[in-house]
Amino acid sequence: MGMAVLAGALTGCGSGGSPSASAAPPTATSAASRTGQPSPEDSSPSHGSKGSQGSLAGKVIVVDPGHNGGNAAHPEIINKKVDVYNGRKACNTTGTSTDDNYSEHAFTWDVATRLVKILRAKGAKVVLTRPNDTGVGPCVDERARIGNRAHADAVLAIHGDGAPAKGHGFHIIEPAPIKGHNESIIAPSRRLGGDMRDAFHQGTGIPYSTYLGKNGIDVRSDLGGLNVSTRPAVFIECGNMRNPGDAAKMKSPQGRQKMAEALANGFAKYLG
Repeated sequence: MGMAVLAGALTGCGSGGSPSASAAPPTATSAASRTGQPSPEDSSPSHGSKGSQGSLAGKVIVVDPGHNGGNAAHPEIINKKVDVYNGRKACNTTGTSTDDNYSEHAFTWDVATRLVKILRAKGAKVVLTRPNDTGVGPCVDERARIGNRAHADAVLAIHGDGAPAKGHGFHIIEPAPIKGHNESIIAPSRRLGGDMRDAFHQGTGIPYSTYLGKNGIDVRSDLGGLNVSTRPAVFIECGNMRNPGDAAKMKSPQGRQKMAEALANGFAKYLG
């Protein structure tokens, strides 16, 4: 998760209380369907696939892959300020990367598309906040509103962190209460966060973060994707992309598949 920056620069994602990367695209096109990627919204589960009548039948899930591939080329869009109720934040950010330039936006898109396939096979209706990894945004407040409009049963924003290299591990970010706005989602979001944490840890073997949070949980009031949400919502920082060990897992297709499967198990535990 990264702070708003000029085009071409990459910054850490989420560490040290930096702004969130959740927001609304200038346009949401049908490019995903043209390229064979999961569409932003699909109410039809994969009939006939294994588990198509699983525990998530009838549930609405919003998956928010952090950042976007076109963000760095459009600072005039992503640096604009949006209202997150307790302040104004940049529309979006470029995100971070591993030391050999595997980008956070590519990582989050890959994990998200793997996760979507699993969730739809279990019968869930899944909404993506962006249709591909080539666009810009959406802004952090709009990403939350996508979940609100969908009446989502649960919302997950997927990220990778850009902390100092000595730190490693994953953590869940839960919303802090913003008076008059998100108080109703605090308790269910904590349950969602706990279920996601347990499932991710069990399914991937990745330890809790050594540098942020407590027992794999952090609570923040500066993320638009949580402040603006009226649906149960959490973020996950799947690892520190600047740490060699975490980066190796995040660059591995097998590692990303394990992450997607673990996150699907977290949804099943919370919603089942």
